[in-house]
Amino acid sequence: MPTAIYVHIPFCEHICHYCDFNKVFLHGQPVDEYVSALDSEMKEAANQFLKEPIETIYIGGGTPTALSPQQLEKVLISLHQHFSLSDSLKEWTVEVNPGGLTEEQLTVLHHYGVNRLSIGLQTFDPSLLEKIGRTHQPEDIYKTIDLARQKGFNNLTVDLMFGLPTQSLTSYKDTLQKAFALEIEHFSAYSLKVEEKTVFYNLLRKGKLPLPSEDEEAIMYELLIDQMNQHGYHQYEISNFAKRGYESKHNLIYWNNEEYFGVGAGAHGYIEGVRYANIGPVQKYIQSIDATNQARVESHSLSENEKREEEMFMGLRKLEGVSQQKFKKRFGVEVMEIYREQIQRLVENQLLEIDRDRIKLTKKGVFLANEVFEQFLVVGD
Repeated sequence: MPTAIYVHIPFCEHICHYCDFNKVFLHGQPVDEYVSALDSEMKEAANQFLKEPIETIYIGGGTPTALSPQQLEKVLISLHQHFSLSDSLKEWTVEVNPGGLTEEQLTVLHHYGVNRLSIGLQTFDPSLLEKIGRTHQPEDIYKTIDLARQKGFNNLTVDLMFGLPTQSLTSYKDTLQKAFALEIEHFSAYSLKVEEKTVFYNLLRKGKLPLPSEDEEAIMYELLIDQMNQHGYHQYEISNFAKRGYESKHNLIYWNNEEYFGVGAGAHGYIEGVRYANIGPVQKYIQSIDATNQARVESHSLSENEKREEEMFMGLRKLEGVSQQKFKKRFGVEVMEIYREQIQRLVENQLLEIDRDRIKLTKKGVFLANEVFEQFLVVGD
C-alpha cells in the first residue's frame, strides 16, 4: 500500500535546455484551476487507496515555487486535509530554484511541515549556467541557502550536473569545491542525458552540441565519488550522496520498489501492483479531473516477472544492493532460482558481488550500471 506521494507542478518561468519533464511556461496558464484539480485528485485518490499513514511527500516539477504563496498554501492544505498528515510524516521535499524563492514562500512551506528543500544548483560556472538555459547566477545559490537556513530548514539537497557542453574537468572541480563549502546535507549528481523534445536534442542533431567524451565523463564521475567520500558524504545510490541519516527517504521508496501516489499532470504512480501515468497537457488534465476526479491516461498491471525485474534493477541502484531475504519474502522464491545465470555471469565479470545477504554492484559495476540492469530484463515467467 502506498505510503508516499509525488505531486507534480508543471509550471516554469523558463524552460531549461536539457529538461524533458512535463512542463509549460507559467504565463497565461490556468494555475488556480490546476490547484483546484489537484485538490480533487488528491481527495479521490485518498478515498480509494489510502490505507496507511503517509511517510514521505515530494513536490516536483516544473517549478513548484512558480506558484504564488497563496497557491502553494492551497496545495499544502489539500495534502493535509486528504491524507491526514501527522507524526508519521518523515520527509517532505519541495524542489526550488536558486533565486526563485521568496521569504513568504519559505514561510508557507515551513509552516505546513515541509522539512526538506531540493535546490537546482547544477553548476557554479556562470557561462555553463547560461549554456544550459538556467537563469540564476552563482550568488543566487548562496542567497537561497542562507534564506532557507534562516527559516529553519536543516535538510537541504542540491542537484549537480556533469558532462555538460564544453564543461572542463577544471570547471567541474571548481563547482565541487564550492558545493562542499555550502555544508549542505545531501547531493544528487547526474550526467547530462540528451532527451528528445529538448533544445539540446535539436542542437545535437545539427552537430552544434560540443559534449565531453565518454572517457571525460567517466573521469568526472570518478572525481565526484572520490571527492564526496573525502568530504564525508557516503554514496548510497548511483547518483546520490548524503551525510549519514540524510538519505532521501522518498527516493528510497522508488529504489525499494514500493508503492506511491502520483498526482498532477504527467505524474506517475504505483498503486496495488499497477503503474500508471496521468494526462500530461494541463488543460486536458483539468478537464479530466473536472469530469471524473481522475486523470490516468495509461496504466499497466505488473506481472510477477515484471515486479521481480524491477526489484532487481531498481534495488541495484542502491550501493547496498538487493536483499536476498527480502526478495524471498516478497516473491516466495529465491533470487538465485530466477537469476542465477545472470548473477553468476556478472560476478565473473566483476560487475556484481555477493556480500552475505546482499547482491550489489562492485566499484566497476557502478560505472557500468546500465549494462548490469539490462541483464535482468526479459526473463520469461
